[in-house]
Amino acid sequence: MAYKITDDCISCGACADECPVSAISEGDGKYVIDADTCVDCGSCADVCPVSAPVEG
Repeated sequence: MAYKITDDCISCGACADECPVSAISEGDGKYVIDADTCVDCGSCADVCPVSAPVEG
């Protein structure tokens, strides 16, 4: 199941820089993950300072 980013996101961009498949992009007020591209690696969750990416 793909990761998703909660409303806790502070739009720092750390997750997007870490994503190996470029599934994360800046959205309206927070970053978003393209579920079709996400490979469930968890790299985004590992680097997020506010634990916004969660398994969805």
